[in-house]
Parts: sequence; structure tokens; C-alpha cells
Amino acid sequence: MANTHVSKEAMLERVARFRELKSSAQAFVDSKIPGHERDIYNVIGRGVTEDTNLNPAITAVQDFNVTYVGASPGKGAALHSHSTVEVFIPLSGKWSIYWGDEGEQEVILDAWDTVSVPPGVMRGFKNVGDADAHLMAILGGTDAGHVAWAPKVLEQAKQTNLRLDEQGNLLPND
Repeated sequence: MANTHVSKEAMLERVARFRELKSSAQAFVDSKIPGHERDIYNVIGRGVTEDTNLNPAITAVQDFNVTYVGASPGKGAALHSHSTVEVFIPLSGKWSIYWGDEGEQEVILDAWDTVSVPPGVMRGFKNVGDADAHLMAILGGTDAGHVAWAPKVLEQAKQTNLRLDEQGNLLPND
């Protein structure tokens, strides 16, 4: 394979500075369900974000998407699955990664530990530390698809007036 040459200007379009990232507190249909509040930062690609207004810092996506999650203690994502592998790496704090149809299995990760969740597995995550913390999620594929939520999550979301359109994107609040 021949070497590719890239200008500094072109490379700077592929740099995401954390202090400049925009976040969404309503990036997913579960965002208003108590215990699932969190901030989502799209770093590389849109991943599976349901908020169509949350643009990634780096739009050049090839084979994977990167998202950061910021959450207070006790907060995280409800049970869901993806058609791709999802890798979780806590950047700070302590996180529970749970899985199974009811979230009955669990592993606790400390900062810089890593877990790779296979496609099609119902999973969720929660900050189980005692301070605000950040988690990195990496989704396989250039187009990571959409989230498949556990049925009980979609029922709970209806109570918050958040819902999805047929394409899996958040609809405006009524």
C-alpha cells in the first residue's frame, strides 16, 4: 500500500478537542427516564444518536464511530442493543456494564478497563462511582445503524413525551 500524504489543514479537520465538543442531554429516547440522564458527545461520526441535531466533531467516518458519555453517579443508558459490536472504555470513574434480556449480568469497570459487547446483546451502562465520570463508547461500522430498545424502555419513554419516528430518530416534544 502506498503512503497517503495529508496536509496539516486536512488533518486538523480530523481533530476533536474535548473542550470544544457540543453535547446533548436528550440524545436518546431514554434520556428523560429517571436514572438514564446523561450527556452525549459525538466525537467521530453520529454513532447511533437519535438526536439529529447532535453533529459529530469529526465527520470522516470509516469502520467505527466514537462517542463520549458524561454521567453523574447512578446515571447511564437503559437496556438496548445494536447490530454491531460496542466497546466501552471508562475514561474516569467506575462503571457498571450490564447485559441480558433484563440486565441480569454485570461487570464493573474502572478507568481504562475495556469490554467488547457482541452484536445483538441487550446491554446498558451506569456510573457506579461517587463522582461525575466519562465513558467512551466505540461502535463498529461506518454506519452503526440504530438502537433497538428493550420494550419496557420504550413504554417508560412514552411517559416522558419522548418518542421515535419510523427511522429511529427523536421526534420533537409535544
